[in-house]
Amino acid sequence: MDLAENRRVYAGRGATRRTSRLGIGDGARGAARELPGTGALVSVFRERPGCRAGMIDRVEMDFDRCYRAVDSRDQRFDGWFYTAVTSTGIYCRPSCPAATPKPANVRFFPTAAAAQRAGFRACKRCRPDAAPGSPAWDVRADLVARAMRLIADGVVDREGVPGLARRLGYTERHLNRMVTAELGAGPLALARAQRAQTARTLIETTGLGLAEIAFAAGFGSVRQFNDTILQVYAATPSALREAAVGRAGAGGTGTVSLRLAYRPPLHAGSLLEFFAHRAIPGVESVEHGTYRRALALPHGRATVALTPQPGYVAATLHLTDVRDLAPAVARCRRLLDLDADPVAVDATLAADPVLAPSVAKEPGVRLPRAVDGFEMAVRAIVGQQISVSAARTVLAKLVTAASAAHTAASHPTLVPHPDGSPRTGCTAAGDAPRPALTAPDDAPRTASTAAGDASRMTPTASDDAPHVTPTAADDAPPMTPTASDDASHTAPTASGDAPDMTPTASDDAGTAPTAADGAPRARANGASRARALTANGDAGGAVPDLVPFPTAAQVAELPDAAFAMPAARRETIRGLARAVAAGSLDLDPGADRTETEHRLLELPGIGAWTAGYLAIRALGDPDVFLHTDLGVQRGAQELDLPMTTLAAYAQRWSPWRSYAVIRLWRHA
Repeated sequence: MDLAENRRVYAGRGATRRTSRLGIGDGARGAARELPGTGALVSVFRERPGCRAGMIDRVEMDFDRCYRAVDSRDQRFDGWFYTAVTSTGIYCRPSCPAATPKPANVRFFPTAAAAQRAGFRACKRCRPDAAPGSPAWDVRADLVARAMRLIADGVVDREGVPGLARRLGYTERHLNRMVTAELGAGPLALARAQRAQTARTLIETTGLGLAEIAFAAGFGSVRQFNDTILQVYAATPSALREAAVGRAGAGGTGTVSLRLAYRPPLHAGSLLEFFAHRAIPGVESVEHGTYRRALALPHGRATVALTPQPGYVAATLHLTDVRDLAPAVARCRRLLDLDADPVAVDATLAADPVLAPSVAKEPGVRLPRAVDGFEMAVRAIVGQQISVSAARTVLAKLVTAASAAHTAASHPTLVPHPDGSPRTGCTAAGDAPRPALTAPDDAPRTASTAAGDASRMTPTASDDAPHVTPTAADDAPPMTPTASDDASHTAPTASGDAPDMTPTASDDAGTAPTAADGAPRARANGASRARALTANGDAGGAVPDLVPFPTAAQVAELPDAAFAMPAARRETIRGLARAVAAGSLDLDPGADRTETEHRLLELPGIGAWTAGYLAIRALGDPDVFLHTDLGVQRGAQELDLPMTTLAAYAQRWSPWRSYAVIRLWRHA
C-alpha cells in the first residue's frame, strides 16, 4: 500500500480533527446535564454515543496527524495509538526512538491487540506494551470503555467473554461486534495481548518456572504460552529470560518489581499528601515518599509499595498468588490516575486566569482514585460529619473488627465433646455456638479466601438478625457540616446525605480452555498448580502488617460494636454493603456511571454529594463538580470566585471539572 492509498484509507474513515475532549485542537467544550430530582451536575462522559471503526475516543485516526506525532516522537500520544511498519513487521509506540519509517510503510492501530492480530510483533526497543494506557478508557463511560477497564482488571481471564458480557449487560455477539468495530480486535484478543505482557513481566522479574508463568499469566497451556510469546515478541520465553539475567526480583516467589509508566508531568507530592492525610492505620501508609497498602485480589491478598520516580512509578508487589499480577497493576494505575493526559487537563484549566497560577506552580495534578469502589463508598459515608482524623479512627476500628472476625472464621476453635471427641463451631469461653461451617444439608460451602473473598458463604449470626430501619430522625440530613474524609469535603445539608501476534480466526489463540458455554474450564492438576503459584510468607508473600479493607459481605456481618458511629450511618453502611454483596449495586471500574449514581441515590442516607464524590474517586468520572462541598467552597473563596454562581462558573473547566475540584481542595 503506497502513501496515497494509506491516506485514502484513513480519510475514508470520517472526520479528521480531535475534539477538546482530548484537550487537543479545536472543538466544542464538554457539556454537563442535571440529574433529575437531585440538582447535581453530571458529566457528558456518562452518555453513550456510538463509535465507528478507526476511532480513538470518538476521534478518527487521521493519517497525517498520527504521522506527525510519530515524526515528532511525541510521548503524549503513547497509548493513544500504535504505529506498525510493514517493511519490518513490527509495531511501536509513537515516541519510539528508532528512525521514522516512510509514510508508505506505516499503518496505525488503536490497540496493541489489533496490531498483533494483523501480524505485527512488538518492538524490542520501545516496548509498546509497556506504554501508559489510553486515557479514553478512564474518561469514557460507553460500552467499549467499560469493557476495556474490566479486561484490564482480568475479568476475561477469570470469567471468560461470557462473564464479561454478563457484567456489561450485553450479549457476547453484540459485545464482540462493538469492541472489534472500534478497536480492531475482540475481547479475547485484547485479553491475549494483556496475558503476553503479564507473562513477559513475570519472565523478566521473577524466578518462577516458565510453566508456572504460563498458567499464572492466564494461558490455557504451555504450548499456547510459547506460541504467543514467540509471535508477539519474536523470541522464546527462555530467550527473554536470558536477556533479563540479573533483573529478577530477589524478594521471593511472590515478589514482583516493575515500573509503571505515565504521561508527564506528574505532581507526585499532591497524591502522596492526599493519601497520607487519609491513610487508614493497618491498611495503608505513606513513609519516605512511598505509598504502601494491602489489596484484596481475586486469588488472595497482596501488598504494594509505590514510589514515584522521574518518568515512572516504581512498584513492588508482594502477591499471595502471581495470577493476580494483572489486576494488581491495573488497580495501582487506577489509584494514581497514571493513564490520564495531564497536558490536556492543564491546558483547559490554565485557560482560566484564576487557575492559571495554580497550574503553572503544580502541573500534572492527578485524581487520587481508589483500588476498591466499596471501600471508597464506606469512607465517604463515615466521613460525612466528622473530621479526617476522626474518620481514620472509626475506619481503623471497623477494619480491626472485620479482620478479627475473618481470622476467627478461618480458624475455628476446636472444643471437645463431652465424650472427648473434637468438635468445631464453639469456643471454650462459654461454649457459645459459632456460625456453621457447612450448609444445613451438610453440602460444602464455598470457602473464603485469604483476601476475604466477597463470595464467602459462611453465615454469621448477623445473617439472620433483623435489619434495623432508620427512623425519620436518623435519615435527616446533617445540620452542621464539618470536614469529611476528603479535606473538609462535607456533604451539603440539602443533598440528603447521611453524615491495559497473530490470533487464529476465532481470536482465541492463547486463551484459557473453555467449556461449551465459553466459560473457563477447570484446568488439570489444579492442586499442584495452586501450590506452585501461591507464595508462602517466607517467599515474598503478602506483608503481614497490613490487611486489606474488608469486603462488602464482611462488613454486612459485623456487629453493632464495630461501628463507632450513629445508628443511621451504621445502617446506611450496612445497606450499601448488602447491595454490593448481592450484586444490585456495582462499584467496579466497568460500572455504568449513570445507573450506579441512580442506585446510590436510592439508598437511605446517600445523597447527591456522596454520589458525586464516588463518581470522582471510585468511578473516575473526570467531569464532576461538587459545588456544595465545603472544601470546594473554601478554595473558591480563597481564589475570589463568585460563590453564588460557582456551578455556572465551573462550566468553563469542563470536561475536566473533577481535576478542578482537586485544585480547589488544595487551596482550601
